[in-house]
Amino acid sequence: MLRILTALWFALLASTAQAEIDIQEITSPGGINAWVVEEPSIPFVALEIRFRGGASLDEPGKRGAVNLMAALLEEGAGDLDAQAFQTAREALAARFRFNASDDTISVSAQFLTENQQEALALLEQALINPRFDQPAMDRVRAQVLAGIASDATNPRSIASAALYAAAYGDHPYGTPLDGTADSVNALTRDDMFDAHRNTLTRDRLYVSVVGDVTVEEVGPMLDALLGDLPAEGPALPEDIAFGLPGGVTVIDFDNPQSVALFGHAGMKRDDPDFFAAFIVNHVLGAGGFQSRLMTEVRERRGLTYGIGSYLAPSFHSETVMGNVASSNATIAEAIDVTRDEWARMAEQGLTEAELDAAKTFLTGEYPLRFDGNAAIASIMVGMQMIDLPSDYVINRNDYIEAVTLEEANRVAAELLRPDDLHFVVVGRPEGLEPTR
Repeated sequence: MLRILTALWFALLASTAQAEIDIQEITSPGGINAWVVEEPSIPFVALEIRFRGGASLDEPGKRGAVNLMAALLEEGAGDLDAQAFQTAREALAARFRFNASDDTISVSAQFLTENQQEALALLEQALINPRFDQPAMDRVRAQVLAGIASDATNPRSIASAALYAAAYGDHPYGTPLDGTADSVNALTRDDMFDAHRNTLTRDRLYVSVVGDVTVEEVGPMLDALLGDLPAEGPALPEDIAFGLPGGVTVIDFDNPQSVALFGHAGMKRDDPDFFAAFIVNHVLGAGGFQSRLMTEVRERRGLTYGIGSYLAPSFHSETVMGNVASSNATIAEAIDVTRDEWARMAEQGLTEAELDAAKTFLTGEYPLRFDGNAAIASIMVGMQMIDLPSDYVINRNDYIEAVTLEEANRVAAELLRPDDLHFVVVGRPEGLEPTR
């Protein structure tokens, strides 16, 4: 059965890579909204479920509870302990994935049409009736603690934790979602049930279904799968501004090179200028070896193997971020060049050639994202969560093409603020004076 599923999976990738996507929006009899793409050519279904809130709904003093709870959803449910649950899933050749982020809990499922009823029944038990058995909890807790211990010796993780702590303080964004060793060790089974009840609720539910299924089948299917979830969850956190002024923070770490994470406040995803900002950032630091930061910091000066920047609009805050690593002797120069390129883009903007090249790349790579039922389902749920219309997949490249050079350069001047860049550097940098 597993060999059959693997064969179908690769066939599916080939068949859908260039397929036109017809998204249908439905509401189940029980009131669950979903987006559906019917693709009957292969007997396979991908289901993507997301709940807004995620680890940001950890209760006070319980940091890491939602993350641990999500990891335990496949560790036994209903009458099945962890081993029996995995055996049942494997017998159905189904794939389930559960993941927590700061803002969401994601549930991904793929299964053969012939096993749809049994696979959904098993998934329902995981979502509605998880066991949180103590032996499974202790085992998964140990895995989380190992990750926390590893992060404590990882320069990139140290930089990230320090930057977000300084920028967001007591807000959930200010601490790692997996918690601390103390907070995770203190979690109980009751905390798992509380986290489950607070986060898997119908009022923050987004669903997409892609594959060998009809819109008429999806509504009753979702009501049976999700209808018994709690109707509402607790209030979401307040929005928060990126609260770290420009400057440099140095964290001593015995390593031959320094790692820097840097950023400042950014732009909301629903801002009318977001596509212009997207192009600006591509030219500045997201375009790989063609980006300005890579050209100046790596190619011309040999200060790093890699540098990049990215827009990070979260649900409760938005930033422009970047990262670079360099030897302790050269990290100060790498930071100076990065800040200079930030300023040059803000002051001088893009060239017409850079704008055209960015548009060619960004419009050309977009269809390649839709490389299978699971990918399409994931993209559709992401669109729903940020209130994009279903015809966005058709019009997205037109939005990119519509950005003019004048608009891009105006947005570059407004978005990029080199004096506001804050660099958190982990290592033993030479010639770099911290401001914090």
